[in-house]
Amino acid sequence: MHRLVIIEDDFSLRRLMETNLSAHGFECATAGTAEAGMRLVGERPTALVILDLLLPDVNGKDLLRQLRAEERTKNTPVLVVTALADDLDRIIGFELGADDYLAKPFHLRELVLRVKAIIRRAESTPAIADNDQAVRVGPVRVDPHRHAAALDGEPLSLTALEFRLLYQLARRHGRVQSREQLIDAAWGGGVVVTHRTVDTHVKRLRDKLGTARGYIETVRGVGYRFREGEPATPECL
Repeated sequence: MHRLVIIEDDFSLRRLMETNLSAHGFECATAGTAEAGMRLVGERPTALVILDLLLPDVNGKDLLRQLRAEERTKNTPVLVVTALADDLDRIIGFELGADDYLAKPFHLRELVLRVKAIIRRAESTPAIADNDQAVRVGPVRVDPHRHAAALDGEPLSLTALEFRLLYQLARRHGRVQSREQLIDAAWGGGVVVTHRTVDTHVKRLRDKLGTARGYIETVRGVGYRFREGEPATPECL
């Protein structure tokens, strides 16, 4: 049984989500504050966090940053559920590391479908093959078997998805990768992911590469390429 943690300050909505998801076979733990929610996430392995951005004690975006910054939760999938539904809020949510975004009001059936899709995606991501080798391009080194990436010898803090994106780009450096190829490599085949979602995660990966962000080039109308040699000035997404 997959365990979900629902962090939502609206008691009625929280109970509705809990009742509906429990009826579909999920184990649900609920909290009305960020503090209580983080405590629940830390207690036991969690398959997915459902997070409202408007919480009474801590801004949900700050909590999302915290989830992605901590080692034990950086790879835990997060579904943002919020009344902040314009494009900018959605993009910010993805940039902070949300796996999906559901605007209020929503149909409970859609919530269940989104939850199932995220968990299926998390469980079906591509495995590292035995013959996959560590890659070094310029100052960036990626070791798939140690699940370690470094920039100029300093470890990079990446989510599992960001790591797979970086490895796919670096191992095929100099060659253009379409968004579809990146989706297959990082999210897994058969998963529905929009091109905008790919672009947002690439932007987040660039930010984490810092001075080496220019190694990821945008090839307009096609996809992305991890360049060889000295990086060019990075293009905007």
